[in-house]
Formats: sequence, structure tokens, C-alpha cells
Amino acid sequence: MAQHHTSAKISFRTITEVIEKEKEFEKLRETLNNYNVVDEFGKIFPELALIAKAVKLEKKNLFLKVENSVWKSELNFQKTILIEKINKYFGNEVIKSIKFL
Repeated sequence: MAQHHTSAKISFRTITEVIEKEKEFEKLRETLNNYNVVDEFGKIFPELALIAKAVKLEKKNLFLKVENSVWKSELNFQKTILIEKINKYFGNEVIKSIKFL
């Protein structure tokens, strides 16, 4: 008796592909992006390392701990530029606004 093998074409996707595309992983993607922004802030803005530190990202609001009120007001003035640079870095709108602590 000859055995018949049916060759079903199975398409495999990487875990990364599944997480990046499936709707069920939307919350996870958001969480991962949140951590990336906080972790990568120093890489995106090495010149701000001594004066500002990313604390958390919540609902697309980035919270920055800033050294003093002078820097707070200076960074507030440049908020739009900071937001654009972060979003460009991630290739996505990961933040909409910045709040200073």
C-alpha cells in the first residue's frame, strides 16, 4: 500500500510579525513602545542627559523629570521639536505630548 502525502502549504510567521500586526497584541505593542521611549530617550537626546530624564509614557503623554524651572521652560518651548524627533525615531506616533515633572 502506497501512502499518499498531501503537501499542505503552511505559512509560518515570526512571533515579531504576529505581535506587530495582530489586533489582539495592540495593548502589548503600546506597552513595548512605552518602555522603548523611556529607555531610548537618552539615545535620542544625549545632549539632554544631565537635565532631563524620561520617567514614563502614559496614553501617549511622555513625562519628563527636568533639572530646574529654567530648563523646564526651555524644553516646553521646544516641545513640538522633541515630539517630532521621538516619533520620527520610532517611525510612528508614539507620543502626542510632553508633561514636565
